[in-house]
Amino acid sequence: MSAETSVPRPRESGVDISDSGLLQGLLSQSPFAFAFFDPQGRFERVDEVFANVVGLPAERLVGRVPGELLSADLTALIEGSVRSMVGGASVDGDQRIRVRTAGGETHHWSLTFSPIHDDKGALRAICLVGVDITDSRQVEEDLRRSEERYRSLVEAQSQLVWITAPNGVVEEDAPQWRAITGQGLEEYLTHGWLEAVHPDDRPHTEEAWREALRGRIMFEWSYRVRTRASGYRHFEVRAVPIIRHNRVVEWVGANTDVTPQREAEEMRGRLTDQLGAAALRTARLQGATALLAEALTVEQVVQVIIDVGRTALAADRSAVALLDVDRAALKLVNSGGIPDVPGAPGEEIPLSHSSVMTMAVNSRRPVFAESPDSLRAQLVDAGGDDDSVTGFIAHSDERAWVGLPLLAAGRALGALRFSFTRPQKISQEDGVFLEALAGQCALAVERATLFEREHRTAETLQRSLLPDRLPVVRGLVLAQRFRSGSRHVQVGGDWYDAFVLQDGRVAAVVGDVMGKGVKAAAGMGRIRNAMRALALTNPPPAAVLTGLDRVFEATEEEEQVTTLAYMVVEPGTGEGTLALAGHPPPLLVSPEGVPILCDGEPGTPLGWPTSRRQFRFCVPPGHTAVLYSDGLVENRKRGLDAGLADLCSVVTEAPAEVVGSPHMLLDFLVDRMLSGYEQDDDVTVLAIHVPAATKSD
Repeated sequence: MSAETSVPRPRESGVDISDSGLLQGLLSQSPFAFAFFDPQGRFERVDEVFANVVGLPAERLVGRVPGELLSADLTALIEGSVRSMVGGASVDGDQRIRVRTAGGETHHWSLTFSPIHDDKGALRAICLVGVDITDSRQVEEDLRRSEERYRSLVEAQSQLVWITAPNGVVEEDAPQWRAITGQGLEEYLTHGWLEAVHPDDRPHTEEAWREALRGRIMFEWSYRVRTRASGYRHFEVRAVPIIRHNRVVEWVGANTDVTPQREAEEMRGRLTDQLGAAALRTARLQGATALLAEALTVEQVVQVIIDVGRTALAADRSAVALLDVDRAALKLVNSGGIPDVPGAPGEEIPLSHSSVMTMAVNSRRPVFAESPDSLRAQLVDAGGDDDSVTGFIAHSDERAWVGLPLLAAGRALGALRFSFTRPQKISQEDGVFLEALAGQCALAVERATLFEREHRTAETLQRSLLPDRLPVVRGLVLAQRFRSGSRHVQVGGDWYDAFVLQDGRVAAVVGDVMGKGVKAAAGMGRIRNAMRALALTNPPPAAVLTGLDRVFEATEEEEQVTTLAYMVVEPGTGEGTLALAGHPPPLLVSPEGVPILCDGEPGTPLGWPTSRRQFRFCVPPGHTAVLYSDGLVENRKRGLDAGLADLCSVVTEAPAEVVGSPHMLLDFLVDRMLSGYEQDDDVTVLAIHVPAATKSD
């Protein structure tokens, strides 16, 4: 924008510049700078404003040419314009020049040159009129700088500015917008910015834009914009109405490219998801490891693997097979892990048969088949029959498979098989998780296999050391119950025995060698055999326990703890003698079902230096004496004192027919005492019943 600084030209006729009074009055009242030149270019008259501009007195200028007194640039401008007018040429009406005053200030002037003719049309003089445009020039400069700053700010913020009419129609070009979108000018003016919005974002964007137009409210939105490269970038837009006199005169909008922020947010989201997935996989692996650590048997390990496959992998089927090295085959442990369809392997899978499990075992590497085509290709490459493989895939509902070898110290133990009824993408992270899971499962399988082998050995040993049957003696009824802790708990050292002495009396004993496994069972065998030998040579209980102390010190380890209750009873009368070596007290049950715990000295476990004592323990006719191990009355949730109290309480609840039968009584006691508790130890019970006397007796 430029201000019109020229002034109307003076009339060219009827003016006599020789009229000093008239001219001097005109010049003295004017705010403009005036100067008159003759056709030869000499100053004829100047006003005070012009004299102040050039910094010279008016008297010194008159009669002189500009080149003698003025600066070079001002001289060139004046002399050039005067020569042009003398020659009849036209001169621009607004010529700009910068002049430095005597005080050192810079002023900008607009100069206009006009010819002055006399009545006959002859050139009489040339008139210079100057206007000080310093203030307006500063305004223009400030406006230019403001526009440049605004433009730089917009460019620095990656903003694209556009303007529309009050009704939203594009009427002005937006070069920056078109440079990004690749729209031509005609296309942009015809269809506007909405034409470049992503098709999925356009309907909602257009509706929001129309709502802003109707309500004359700020328009704020985000959408994707098609770029010149045929890709899309994310933009946020803010448009405001320009309102004058309560009317919208235009809309000004600015689009900001937020693609880097969106991409960073998406990256953060992906990283968060990956970290979350990694944490979840770690938690699942830790959970599976904890469950596998608690599994003692192969059956329990298999159940954990099935549960982990269902929960952690969302597998539809899980199968576990163990390797039979002698037969060079895998034997399925769980049924239902492989669908029963044509082409499916049976319960025994030869290693020569092509399947995901045999491939995993043979290669010692995981096998991933993410689709039926992938499975077919891998099985056929491994030597599988194409028709058989195709038939299996056609009949099976499975669509993805995972085979994992179970390896312990590089030795194959078996394989895992997980299958899915939908195609499954196995990522690298999933593969690492599955290999770690297989490693934990292999350790658990190996541990469970060793445990079961030891359990069977110890159980066989323990059973072999217990009497096959109890002696049948007139005037005495013997009964026993032995219940192993469970098939998932190692066998212990509980034992019982009963045999007839040389004098016809009966020796009865219940003992407990602390510990589990083969070691405890072997210790139990040594103590049992020694006790039999001692009892047959010197049967009094105190003498037998004293002899066992010497045997214990010679054969058993110091940390080994062994307790027992040993009694000798006379058939028919029930007269007997009892000695305890740190064992729970025997229970005497009357014919009426009244329980009486023996209050004899409990003594100390075998091997402890002590003086062994024995005391009278009578089982009157009709009564039953019960010897038992601590597994009957004590467990993780119930202490010994509470267990003894519960035992007496259970006896009082026994029906009369149960009290009168030692076999029924033992069943009743064992069932009631273990009800509601998890059995974590062997339970051994021996009953000595003296029948009531009859008339025939």
